[in-house]
Amino acid sequence: MIYYILYEWLFKSLSAGGTESVFVKALNVFQYVTFRTAYATVTALLISLIFGGRIIRWLKNMDVGQQIRAEGPQAHQVKRGTPTMGGVLIIGSVLISTLLWARLSSLYVWIILIATTLFALIGFIDDYQKVARKQSLGLTGKKKLAGQFLIGAGVWGALYLSSYYGWTDYSWNLSLPFFKQTALSRITDIGPVLYLPFIALVLIGFSNAVNLTDGLDGLAISVTVVAMATLTAFTYISGDKRWADYVGLEHQKEIGELTIFCGAMVGASLGFLWFNAPPAEVFMGDVGSLAIGGAIGTIGVLTKQELILLLVGGVYVVEALSVTLQVLSFKTTGRRILKMSPLHHHFEMSGWKEPKIVFRFLIIAILFALLSLSTLKLR
Repeated sequence: MIYYILYEWLFKSLSAGGTESVFVKALNVFQYVTFRTAYATVTALLISLIFGGRIIRWLKNMDVGQQIRAEGPQAHQVKRGTPTMGGVLIIGSVLISTLLWARLSSLYVWIILIATTLFALIGFIDDYQKVARKQSLGLTGKKKLAGQFLIGAGVWGALYLSSYYGWTDYSWNLSLPFFKQTALSRITDIGPVLYLPFIALVLIGFSNAVNLTDGLDGLAISVTVVAMATLTAFTYISGDKRWADYVGLEHQKEIGELTIFCGAMVGASLGFLWFNAPPAEVFMGDVGSLAIGGAIGTIGVLTKQELILLLVGGVYVVEALSVTLQVLSFKTTGRRILKMSPLHHHFEMSGWKEPKIVFRFLIIAILFALLSLSTLKLR
């Protein structure tokens, strides 16, 4: 909206009238994605900081408290009743900031906004049922998976129609990290039919992986800051043809506008971390974790960086993998390989203090981010 007011309307109108003042020339900066991304980040951060305290008080007044599993670490019992569903602050900040600073004629912007909102809606319903029932169980796993699959199918449908009618230049090519030709020559084009289950797998996987990571104060949101900052770089490079051709990424027109969404997510996450840092004043709940994971997966699909997400979100992947291995081990051998899953609870049960786990996982997230960025040259 700000882009249209200050650049499309004001700058172009004054320029057409022959006005050459310093003020008019300054308005030209609003056409640049980098400038708008920076201000989208700041806007989302300020919204989170300004309204965070009010949201927390409102959640307390509504008696929206966290329910703690009885079989979980006993140290977590003191967190019972801490306001949850704070993810509405994250998602609200991201949506407002993106609508203010992005060019809304881009179909990709609307796909990511709608997909993120729908994932948040599933999380909201799940959180609401937990609060209403005063227990730690909300939606059943089958209902969650069904909803997540439908969103994935919706993203696929939007991309299929947009490419069919020529609204976008989206391809059904699977870009492999370290192999430049898979992005530039599209020799790994698997077609739209195979891409449907692939998109669903990516979105469902990352949505639930972030949800599993959200178990300690500040853990999921701090990792999100690092992951989304990394995706901001990948998205910007993919959206700039010169850079994309230089490093061997698949370029698509209009994809650069997603950089603004990524920046907004970084800002909103930093703002939420202000309140979620140990000891947490509020938890994001499923409304936040499912939406963040869904957004990360959708960004990966739209920018053709689905497989690099395994490195960008390495901590999420390890956390989800720890749960999978724990379940498989118990069902096949009757033994648990971890004291408790996800992995952060294993370290907690081993005597590590919560802040130490969070900071060490954050360091690992940064290492994963650097490794993923290194693939831009190792191709």
